[in-house]
Amino acid sequence: MGTDRGWSSRCRYDVAGMISNFEQNSSGPGPGNSLRSPGLFAGTPQPARPPIVNPVSGLSNPFFESNLLLSEDDDILARIRGGELWVVNSRRRNGLIIHKEFYTEFAGPGAAVGGGLDADCRAVIPLGSLSLISPESAEAQQKALKIRLQWVRLTQNFTDKPVPLDRAQLILEQFKSYFDQSIVDKVPDEAFALLVGVLPYTVRRARALV
Repeated sequence: MGTDRGWSSRCRYDVAGMISNFEQNSSGPGPGNSLRSPGLFAGTPQPARPPIVNPVSGLSNPFFESNLLLSEDDDILARIRGGELWVVNSRRRNGLIIHKEFYTEFAGPGAAVGGGLDADCRAVIPLGSLSLISPESAEAQQKALKIRLQWVRLTQNFTDKPVPLDRAQLILEQFKSYFDQSIVDKVPDEAFALLVGVLPYTVRRARALV
């Protein structure tokens, strides 16, 4: 199965477009200023909220289908779809695999999630002890959006490899360099397959090699 260049380009430009829209419509922090990009944020900035923490230190959802989500993942999914922008805590080894209709993305530490970016999210897989925090300023929001784009580009570097098995090995090695082996082992083959455009069978082969 070859790389589906379309979906990787689409998610890259979707995020890049969000950043451009944000920069054009945000007047920055300060008295009387508000964020005027309804696709990302609704209304004026809200006061910082306490972090949302997923107490499960590992992977709790072994499937992508939304009707099989466990309660804690269902709560995360509702927050991601809720229209508010969140940031994956940059001080933890955590992240979120975000499944959409035609492609899947990984949002690592520091990345923006939710808002207009993930309104079409169908399911999520939290990795590590997931913590989502509310950005405190327009600068923090913009930085998080750019970090999300960096994570997308990192994944695209793997999808650009012509050999499917190479793509599968690279994504596994990347995750193993960051997360504990036990966490990586619990991520479904289908999740990794959708991240880099290969068949689940290819991921299973790659697991035996890395």
